[in-house]
Amino acid sequence: MSYSTRTFLIHFLGCLAFLSLPVFSSPDFGEGWNLVYITPFQKNFVRFVLLLGLFYASYYYLIPKLYFNNKKILFTIAVVASYSILIGLTEVVFGQRHHFQKHHFPSNFREPPEHSEFFDSQILIPFFLVVALAFLIKLNNRLLEIHDEKLNAEVSYLKAQINPHFLFNTLNSLYALTLQKSNEAPNAVLKLSGIMRYVVTESAQDYVSLEKELNYIKDYIDLQKLRIDKNFPLSFDINGDVLGKVITPLILIPFIENAFKYGINPDENSFIKIDILIEGQTLQMTVKNAIVATEISEELKTEEGLKNTIKRLDFIYPDKHTLKVTEDSKTYEVNLKIELQ
Repeated sequence: MSYSTRTFLIHFLGCLAFLSLPVFSSPDFGEGWNLVYITPFQKNFVRFVLLLGLFYASYYYLIPKLYFNNKKILFTIAVVASYSILIGLTEVVFGQRHHFQKHHFPSNFREPPEHSEFFDSQILIPFFLVVALAFLIKLNNRLLEIHDEKLNAEVSYLKAQINPHFLFNTLNSLYALTLQKSNEAPNAVLKLSGIMRYVVTESAQDYVSLEKELNYIKDYIDLQKLRIDKNFPLSFDINGDVLGKVITPLILIPFIENAFKYGINPDENSFIKIDILIEGQTLQMTVKNAIVATEISEELKTEEGLKNTIKRLDFIYPDKHTLKVTEDSKTYEVNLKIELQ
């Protein structure tokens, strides 16, 4: 049995079981098929049908679109309004029907209570159980989704950072330095070793010190400098106090890596400008580069990595980050702001 078929069957049986509750709990259950003609049962059954609709409305819209998007007041208003509509609509429709039966077709039908049923526990309790069940199922699915996305993102970053292209370029640059007997060669080897160690040991952590993360970025940029002309207009500045702050690892580097992949062409006017500012607990990073013609194979493109980064930001820093990307015919700019822990 396929997953979609199994899911449909579970929903179908669940709906069937839920709609059987007003049938088996009705005080007129002994009436047999005449039960469907009794107004109190009709009203109660229709309310359960509406509750079923509310479950799916809450699961697919109210909870993900309102509650999870920090619109909790609007979510509460929507829930209260749903309950009021459910009670009011059935009271109007079936209250009029009962009035018609009572005055024109006297029978032994059971009469509904004369008092207001707005806070009737027979419907109030199922109402809150339905909303709570939708919330718990959606929350559980969201947690599983976050866990899966986190694992996928971590694997993606490991692949992105430890890849043959980056290693071969760096090793070729190191080889050229050794041939030149450059004094920069030993330091470059240490930086490459530090990058590899950081990615292998720190990327599995939920958070690392901001100082370590920025040192990793410095080493990455220094190694990238080995393969570009010394006169290339590259600026990288960090300002602010980094001590005592933590950040999720490898959350900044994809935007910087993207600039180096798409912003360098020796035959065109190219530039890369990276600014990181820390003010209090807020980190703001701006990465700006020229848009130039580049030839990059499909496996080396960074679109998927950037998508994963955006997902990680949404999961790890919900309501604590802003990301703005602007692009015109000549430049590409990323502005990222994160409220740190």
